[in-house]
Amino acid sequence: MYLKCVLATLLFQFTTVSCQDMGFEEYNPKSTLVVPINEVKKAKYPFIDIHSHQRDMSALRLKDLIKDMDALNEGVMVNLSGGSGERIQKMLKSIEENYPNRFAVFANVDFDGVGNKGWSEKASAQLEKDIRNGAKGLKIYKSLGLRYKDSDGNRLAIDDSRLDPIWAKCAEMGIPVLIHAADPKSFWDPMDGDNERWLELKTHSRRKRSATDPAPWEQIIQEQHNMFRKHPKTKFINAHMGWYANNLAKLGELMDAMPNMYVGIGAVIAELGRQPKNASLFFQKYQDRILFGKDSWKPNEFPTYFRVLETDDEYFPYYKKYHAFWAMYGLNLPDEILKKVYYKNALDLIPGLDRGLFPKD
Repeated sequence: MYLKCVLATLLFQFTTVSCQDMGFEEYNPKSTLVVPINEVKKAKYPFIDIHSHQRDMSALRLKDLIKDMDALNEGVMVNLSGGSGERIQKMLKSIEENYPNRFAVFANVDFDGVGNKGWSEKASAQLEKDIRNGAKGLKIYKSLGLRYKDSDGNRLAIDDSRLDPIWAKCAEMGIPVLIHAADPKSFWDPMDGDNERWLELKTHSRRKRSATDPAPWEQIIQEQHNMFRKHPKTKFINAHMGWYANNLAKLGELMDAMPNMYVGIGAVIAELGRQPKNASLFFQKYQDRILFGKDSWKPNEFPTYFRVLETDDEYFPYYKKYHAFWAMYGLNLPDEILKKVYYKNALDLIPGLDRGLFPKD
């Protein structure tokens, strides 16, 4: 009995000290709120994930992906990491030989060498070849605007006129451009108690930028918008809702001004889930221009997207605390809007997808 008392005392003391020494990053209390729970493990309708990254598309890898996709009710995965030339040809060949209707691949452009003689012509010619070989679109990484430099060593702006042949080629070939520009604005803001991404920046310090590293956030985003306006015949999918998911009024103004701009919801579901009324109104108004996308391929995270879009659940957790320390709420979108977000809009935007995988209504 004495030994039990001693052990209990030591355990209490250890627990107390541990909690007192616990860092802010570890604080993650369990909610005591009791509300209805409607977890959604499988999407209500088959969906097209327009934002995935797969380096390996061998037969064995595709088989594993299909198993997870079927469990989620994913009809088509769009792999944005296709590369160019032999790399994308190898991917497309593997898909054709194994699951020809379940995957689509977007090509990429290497912006090294911009400014060298003939770069624009060579790059647009290679892109046309990749499209004719089966690429369904073009993906632009955030490296454009952040890291790429031209042949003179200057930062390569997104709206640089030397890139115009690329965007024009996409319009000519009838394919969309999915573009990720910059990162959340908070990465450029002071890292203080007012910064909503403080925890993320503390735990992922490489994401922090100075106000002008490599240019102000507003300048990079403006360059993207300049490019959209300059090429009205090209259809652009603005990844991560253009980093305006936390300001849907502003995003709505941009969509009204640029009818060739669509948005993907990848990696910003936490922003939508904390403003269910406002987000629902936005989905109603722009229902024809919003596309489902996840970004990182982690099957266990998809149900949070489904739950936000499909249910009216209250106060449920997001899967990454450092991304969002707040709780989530469901938008309870009507079926017709769900269908558009899950697959209809992507079918209309991306050429050659198998419509037989999706409801006909």
